[in-house]
Amino acid sequence: MRQEYDVVVIGSGYGGGVAASRMARAGKSVAVLEMGKEKWPGEYPNSLTEALPELHVSGDTGKPTGMFKTVATGSSTSMYNLILGQGQNAFVGKGLGGTSLVNANVFLECDKRTLTLGAWPPEIRNDPSALDPYYTRAKEMLQPTPHPEDFPPPKKLSVLEKQAEALGLKQNFYRVPQTTFFREGLNNAGVQMKASTGSGQDCTGVNDGSKNSVLMNYIPDAWNWGAEIFCECEARYIRRDPTGQGYIMLFAWHGVGREKFGEAFNTHLMWVRAKEFCFLAAGSLGTTEILLRSRAHGLELSPTVGQRLSGNGDILSFGYNCDEFVNGIGRVKPTADQPPGPTITGVIDNRDAATSPNVLDAYVIQEGAIPEALAPLIQSMLELMPGKQEPKTPSAKDQLQRLMSRADARFLGPYSKNGSVGRTQTYLVMSHDTNEAVLSLENDRPRLQFRGVGRTEHVQRLNSVLAEATHAIGGTLINSPFHAAFKQQEQITVHPLGGAVMSSDGTGKRGATNHLGQLFSGDGSEVHDGLACIDGAMIPTSLGVNPFATITALAERAVHLISQQRGLRIDWKRNNRLDLFGQPAVSRLPHHDLAEAHKVVRTAAATGGVQFTEIMEGHIHVGSDINNFAIAEETAKASSSSGLLYLSVSALSMKGASIATGTFSCRALSKDPLLAKGKVDFFSADETVSEGSNLVYRLALESTDGTTYHMHGKKALTMNMAFSITSTWKATTTLHTTLTHPDGTLAGRGVLRVSWRNFTSELKTLSALPTGNILDRASTLSSFVGSFAQKTAPFYLGPLAALKTSQAQQHTSSSATSSSTPSPKAPPSSTTTLTARDGVTSTLRTWCSTAPAPAPATVHPTNKPPILMIPGASVSHAIFALPTVRTNAVEYLTARGHTVSVLSHRFSATPVCAAGGTAYEARLDVLAALQHLRRDVPNDDENQDGGQERKIYVVAHCMGAVATAIGLLDGTVPSAWLGGLACTQVFAHLVFGRWNALKAGNPCLARVYAGVAGSPWFPMTASGGEADEKTAAVVQRAIDQALRFYPVEGSAEVCRSDVCRRFSLTYGRCWQHANLNRATHERLGEDGVLGGVHMRMLAATMGMGRAGRVLDGEGADTVVTDEGLERLRGLPILFVSGGANVVFDPESTFITYDLLRRRFGPDLYRRRVVQGYGHLDTWMGKDSARDVFPIIEEHIRGL
Repeated sequence: MRQEYDVVVIGSGYGGGVAASRMARAGKSVAVLEMGKEKWPGEYPNSLTEALPELHVSGDTGKPTGMFKTVATGSSTSMYNLILGQGQNAFVGKGLGGTSLVNANVFLECDKRTLTLGAWPPEIRNDPSALDPYYTRAKEMLQPTPHPEDFPPPKKLSVLEKQAEALGLKQNFYRVPQTTFFREGLNNAGVQMKASTGSGQDCTGVNDGSKNSVLMNYIPDAWNWGAEIFCECEARYIRRDPTGQGYIMLFAWHGVGREKFGEAFNTHLMWVRAKEFCFLAAGSLGTTEILLRSRAHGLELSPTVGQRLSGNGDILSFGYNCDEFVNGIGRVKPTADQPPGPTITGVIDNRDAATSPNVLDAYVIQEGAIPEALAPLIQSMLELMPGKQEPKTPSAKDQLQRLMSRADARFLGPYSKNGSVGRTQTYLVMSHDTNEAVLSLENDRPRLQFRGVGRTEHVQRLNSVLAEATHAIGGTLINSPFHAAFKQQEQITVHPLGGAVMSSDGTGKRGATNHLGQLFSGDGSEVHDGLACIDGAMIPTSLGVNPFATITALAERAVHLISQQRGLRIDWKRNNRLDLFGQPAVSRLPHHDLAEAHKVVRTAAATGGVQFTEIMEGHIHVGSDINNFAIAEETAKASSSSGLLYLSVSALSMKGASIATGTFSCRALSKDPLLAKGKVDFFSADETVSEGSNLVYRLALESTDGTTYHMHGKKALTMNMAFSITSTWKATTTLHTTLTHPDGTLAGRGVLRVSWRNFTSELKTLSALPTGNILDRASTLSSFVGSFAQKTAPFYLGPLAALKTSQAQQHTSSSATSSSTPSPKAPPSSTTTLTARDGVTSTLRTWCSTAPAPAPATVHPTNKPPILMIPGASVSHAIFALPTVRTNAVEYLTARGHTVSVLSHRFSATPVCAAGGTAYEARLDVLAALQHLRRDVPNDDENQDGGQERKIYVVAHCMGAVATAIGLLDGTVPSAWLGGLACTQVFAHLVFGRWNALKAGNPCLARVYAGVAGSPWFPMTASGGEADEKTAAVVQRAIDQALRFYPVEGSAEVCRSDVCRRFSLTYGRCWQHANLNRATHERLGEDGVLGGVHMRMLAATMGMGRAGRVLDGEGADTVVTDEGLERLRGLPILFVSGGANVVFDPESTFITYDLLRRRFGPDLYRRRVVQGYGHLDTWMGKDSARDVFPIIEEHIRGL
């Protein structure tokens, strides 16, 4: 549904059908809101078991107190609706087509005398013939015709004719015009109609396709001309649009089990805007209820709204156990030789002046048919009713005959020709009542009160006429079934009228509307422009006859004259044959955001899917000043800024498309609920974390004042859920919500949660989409639930879930090519192979500055020295040049004018690493790199005084920093070559984290591994070991399984990556998982980011850890000496540690930092501890460019 239409029609009965059809033909965009469901011939209930679920009973039982004073049973969207009132009850139908689905199709015009009564507006009472052309227009669409003379007359029709003769009213008997097709063909709307089978099922819905209900004419015509129709939409109330142009209809949508949420269903309402017209046509009781609630919500209306309702003088009675076979019980499959016929086929019309001189004494009597659904019960119901009027002084023979007839019906069933039920005539009388009924709202529920009904002399006289007609054929008159049910003299009306009646004097003092149904804005003559009532609610008197012909004519008149007032032209071109399963002749293209929804709906109709509704409540901070969800939530709580998302979701599958529709209520944003439309992505990979999936809600919000927002909500499933039911519940029910303006700026942030109470309601709404058979739907539902559990299980099972394995040196990650992956990175400008003086080779990759060259006239820029970056053990240059983050370290520094070189030394993730080179030996690789940079790389920052060899800024990480420290301390690397040094995590002093210290304390571990694995090489993937040896492969796989139980610091650090676990075993956990995005974490073992380790190198590192400082190649403590430290004099050094580093404790950098400050003074030394970061994530983190790299750049600028 779009947010706005030119015209909104509430209800789809006769008045609503007229408005929708004519407005669509006038070229307007039209939305029809119908509270009932869409049901077509063939879908209507036949049996009692099918009919009972379609019965809704509501209203007031008449008891002054007690739990049964008011009742509400069954679904409010049910097809059959019984409204209990005080004094009289009402029966109406709901569904697409309104009560026309369950009425008897009788098209009789109101007599002119009734139309001249003083209650009618002067435009009609002074000229009743003004309705004639509109009756004609209604006939053209509804096509009433009497039961054909050349068809065998139904028995009940013949019996009624005989009764008319007995009453001396034969001249008033005739066959009624009815909107039933007795021969197959197209109707005037272009819909194919079937010939009537005479089933007599009109009151429960005719399934043979012969009933020309509104569903078959006005509604298809409106659809064909572009109207959009929405069922299960209960209009609650109407308000003026805040702009003053048009109206806002607030409605409750009954789809996807939304009513399961109780009070929220009627308070958190959806809405649609009518820009030009809103036509109320929800039936007399429905329209009146909407208007009463609208007035309570501020819409100014006439004080007469809710008054002067009428039951149309309806009386329902039965002539039981007559002498004649009546055949008045409907049959779904009637016999061809003797069908019961349509529900009503004849009438004794006593509305003429000769029969009824006083127009208020006029009435009609029509025969009826009891639907098959009630056939098994009708005998017991009739025999239990009190107040029977037996024939006078029956003979003994008659009494015996009646007793035998009753027994015959009891044992042989209701269709027995000799049974009492088969000999029962049904009467429907329509006359005039006092129009004194009132509809009011009590606790937001309608309360119907009829006054004087069933107790007037007029009704007594009608009962006498019915008794005489019944006794004439030997039957017993039995009145309303409500005698037995409520032990009081109550009738039932199937034709409630009034409630928003036309005024007799053109002001709101004498009625709610003018002669066109336009609603008064008070008790004066001013009306709400564009707001009109065009159904039975506007009729100011009882009609004394079936009212739908008059309702239709009044609606045709109102719409025609209103259209003329607005200068609209209605196109009267006839339709061709309509294909109701195809496309309409006129299609008003949906908005682009609805086109996808339409596609999903069409796909769902073919493939199936699931649907559910959920409510999430919480607090939303409105403003752009807070980015943290928890703080935003607390701030919103303090200001009582609550939010409630009431959303219905239809999904094809976990991976397929979905539609999400509902409301978002937040008073800080809008006084009315905001419409929410969009989609939910199930278990989409969270690219921002190392391992996680999200349930992502992407919704467009619109308020009634036209303001729009975008809502992005995320339920995050992460390894925090491992083995925790509480954490799993929180993860799957907590929505971190961000609101933005259309331009992308932040509008608000907060947290919404599913409560346990709302979750139980949500489970009740979970169902398969209504496609396919019951087995198909059950399979679809179980598949969805199973898939949900399967997708959630890895996060709950944590380390026990299936491993994610990587293939070394082979890019296989799907996430690396996803739309969220950063664009490809620039390759190095040059790659050079270096040879150290011991003959070992290493690789130096260089990236030139990407900063714009300064203009010639400008002052020489600030210091931009070349930078040498030295990675740690078992990692490659890629940690500084990651392709999986938005900005890596190389990009960051080159963009700021530096030429950056990265050294892949002998214990990096390169083939050379397999030789077992140590940090002590790698000092020679650092020397070779510096020599090359000083000699062979162009100097972009040559200083002014002679072009001397420049100094280089070195950034060294982990064991690369250790190798650099050894080279500087033992004099291998001259400190004078360095313009500055940044070492991250460690330098000259090594303080292991807890688990690394434990491993270092057991030096035999490396030897044990080498012996068991048959090789001193430890790969970072099981397939990266000695794959050609079966024993070695088994060992590697066993290690992977054992590492499931490797201890980690909290469930947030659990993951399923074999590479990550192996690296943690070797060096300790090298990152906070929250700092790595998905692409980085999945590619740890690919493209040489991480590599294996040789036990020789690992043993040397463990030795230094035990010693607490760097050692020489023999493991002797000859490096950190006074002489060695003196070599560091004058070298500016920045120490950086991750505050959560468990590889090297942050104390590692502190010891060296403190030592140098005490020895040389504080000026040249800086130390930063980056909270929330571990070890490698300082360089590989998704936010390192924000949190870490500026620290390095700041140190360089300060040199």
